[in-house]
Amino acid sequence: MLSRNKIMNQILGFIDTSNNNLYKKNKKSLTILFITSVLFLIFFLALIFFRIYFLNFKDKNAKTLAESFSISRMYLSNENYTANFENTVSQSSPFVIGIIKIDSLKIDYPILSDVSDELLEIAPCRFAGPLPNEVGNLCIAGHNYIDNTFFAKISNLEQNDEILIYDLSGNCVRYIVSDKFEVDSSDLSCTSQDTQGKRFITLMTCNSLKGTRIIVRAIEE
Repeated sequence: MLSRNKIMNQILGFIDTSNNNLYKKNKKSLTILFITSVLFLIFFLALIFFRIYFLNFKDKNAKTLAESFSISRMYLSNENYTANFENTVSQSSPFVIGIIKIDSLKIDYPILSDVSDELLEIAPCRFAGPLPNEVGNLCIAGHNYIDNTFFAKISNLEQNDEILIYDLSGNCVRYIVSDKFEVDSSDLSCTSQDTQGKRFITLMTCNSLKGTRIIVRAIEE
């Protein structure tokens, strides 16, 4: 018959073995969890880095495009615009149809003649309406990027703020912000061309958080 001490020793030995196995199991689980967390953090940081790099690359492309457009025909006679451009765009079917400049937001981008997902990644695009500074409502769409490039900051515009539009004839027309509002993404009433012979511009960008569009309307001064 086993003595009381031997029985106690066996019980304690069993408990120690169980605790040791449990410790090893928990240690292994924690190690796997730690390694997984580190790998996830590295992946997340890399994703953010490449996203910012991609957006900066797009912004640089837009500025390069603006700087390579024909200043000799568009802006040479305008004292308010002094950048040097080279003529690299076909005059019969221009890819760039003008420049939008909003000094208060540090916006200075070419306006592309048509709109598509690919073109919107390069610069703001004509969504609807006439060529820059012609009678009608020129609607310009631009992406709302997280690094504040393109049209990300147009929601900061207020009434009476200034927007400059340079056209293909070398003219700069000053537009004054008259209204700002949000519409459903399917609402295109802001593109109406019923301007009663006046010149308007409408800036459009998405509000990703609400699934709406931010609209800024300006009229020729």
